[in-house]
Formats: sequence, C-alpha cells, structure tokens
Amino acid sequence: MLQSIVGVYKNGKIQLLELPSDVSESRVIVTFLEPVKSKIHKQIMQFGMFSGNKQSTENDFQVTEFHGDTEDSLDWL
Repeated sequence: MLQSIVGVYKNGKIQLLELPSDVSESRVIVTFLEPVKSKIHKQIMQFGMFSGNKQSTENDFQVTEFHGDTEDSLDWL
C-alpha cells in the first residue's frame, strides 16, 4: 500500500509532518515540490542591517571624521 506523507527538507534532512500508519521500515521515494527560493542580496551591506536600540547620531559621525594625520608630513588642510 502506498502512502503520501507531507514533510519539509531543510539543511540536508527531511522532517515528516506526520508519521505513516502501520509502517516501521520501508523504502521511500522523495519528490521535491515548489522549492522555497531564498533571497540573494547583491549588496554586501544595506541600510539598517546593523541597527539596534541605539541609532547613530550626527555627533558619532563627527567624532569619526578623518582630519588628516599630523605625523605623515602631508598638508591635509
């Protein structure tokens, strides 16, 4: 007797959503239906990906602004 059981394939494993009745061991045929497509982001970084409870302020950007290196003997002004 053939039985169809719904399951999910993820990370190389199959998880059945219900157990087959009266089967302790059997050969199986796995058919993949409508694969879930993961979104592939072309950008390495995007706005908001590192956001949390504390957001950057204008002062944070002023503190990290580069004003030249006084030890490199170059005129940065």
